[in-house]
Amino acid sequence: MITSPALPKPRQRLILAVLVLSSFLIWMDNTILSLTFQTLADPVRGLGATPAQLQWATGSYTLVFAALMFTAGALGDRFGHRTVLATGMATFAAASIWAAYAGDAGQLIAARAAMGVGSALIMPATMAILTWTFTGPARATAIGISSASAGVGLAAGPLLAGVLLDHFWWGSVFLINVPAVLVGLVGIAALIPEFRSPTPRPLDLTGLLLSISGLAALAYGLIRAGQVASWTPVDVWAPIVAGAILLCAFVFVELRSHQPSFDPRLLAQRTFGGGNAALGLLLFAMTAAGFYGAFYLQGARGFSPLQAGFATFPAALGAMVGGPLGIRLVRRWSLRPVTATALTVAALAMGSFAFFGLHTPLVWNEIVLLIQGLSIGIVMGSTTAALMNTLPLTQAGAGSAVTNTVRQTGSVLGIAVGGTIMSIAYRRGIGSALHDLPADVRERAQVSAEQTRHAAAVMHSPDLASAADAAFIHAMHVGAVWTMLIALTGAAVLAITLRPNRIRTDAVPEQAEAL
Repeated sequence: MITSPALPKPRQRLILAVLVLSSFLIWMDNTILSLTFQTLADPVRGLGATPAQLQWATGSYTLVFAALMFTAGALGDRFGHRTVLATGMATFAAASIWAAYAGDAGQLIAARAAMGVGSALIMPATMAILTWTFTGPARATAIGISSASAGVGLAAGPLLAGVLLDHFWWGSVFLINVPAVLVGLVGIAALIPEFRSPTPRPLDLTGLLLSISGLAALAYGLIRAGQVASWTPVDVWAPIVAGAILLCAFVFVELRSHQPSFDPRLLAQRTFGGGNAALGLLLFAMTAAGFYGAFYLQGARGFSPLQAGFATFPAALGAMVGGPLGIRLVRRWSLRPVTATALTVAALAMGSFAFFGLHTPLVWNEIVLLIQGLSIGIVMGSTTAALMNTLPLTQAGAGSAVTNTVRQTGSVLGIAVGGTIMSIAYRRGIGSALHDLPADVRERAQVSAEQTRHAAAVMHSPDLASAADAAFIHAMHVGAVWTMLIALTGAAVLAITLRPNRIRTDAVPEQAEAL
């Protein structure tokens, strides 16, 4: 039997601090970019990025993250988790510098994909090192502290991005990662021993190729539909069909493998599979809602990045409070009624943006985001912990890979579908206001509200700017209804698949003793 090396408690605490910093960077980066969308779309202050390019700037990161993460765990088993963690941190820093100085949207997309490689290497290595470093009750506490870094990162990201964008150029939101990574690398080298599994898993290169190509093709077709505002062209439906076929081939290959990196058999279990499907739908809806949220505050309402950061802070605050609150509620009323109700409330909160306009009092935005964040926090933490407890310890690693991959896949599809729905609704809403414009201006104005506002400023046409705002609000309303329906579907899945007699009220572990 392989046991963890006995490390002094002070060193364990320092190792945990390094691991928390690694997780914090990933979660913070997820929220920093969304606040930068408005600036990146600006032809003067940013890169003049189109909605499709912004979808890819997010989607390329998440796609690589989703497809590489289950392979990264096998790399840690083979080459050592400390080595993989350090490599991931260095890759993340180098890609952040590349993103900061990207000369166009294409370079930014490529740099974001490289950042996804770094994040995919960091995440499983962090959890593996934490598991090797801590034993017994201290491990549960360490996992809880590490998980809390997600909420802190989500809260800090928008505020930090707002400060940086108000005082520096947009690339500063990526450069901020570099000093934190340097501190982390020093800590890794000085504190963390090399942990390596005595029975390394084989590298699943076939699965990696099929999954990343399938997701890429599917995302390309969905995003392309938004560019052409139609689902019928061959370059829209052909990639979607090809992506679906490749993903089916991926599942088939994994089912035939004796040691699959991604085990689809786990999803056949009613509770585990249904719970993960619901979480994937939640991430789908969250990502889609986040895409139009940033443009609403900065573009349509005219808030500065810092003001928008403060305006979105209640969502992160709610998520931080909702996590521990959900655990308490589940112990009292069981998992299914708590999570299905909370996800329903989150869905209705997302849908309420269908009633928001250019002059809606900001307090309603704050209230809705607080409720939404609180509900999502209740669902995410308690559901994940309980679902992992349905698996035997020997399947914990495989279950974690499945859960994380499903979530990231939901995010990839959310940004692709959500952005595409917004683009199609916007182009249909703005069309009537563009008939009298020159052809080149009309073509640019159909791309996004940001391009239309820029054209209106150049032409000194306040009516065109007003038309852009009205078309965006209409598109946001359409997107809000779709995200609500997706999240409600997730709530229905939870209500159907989570059986009261299958998930105990004590399935969510209590906080253990202090480290």
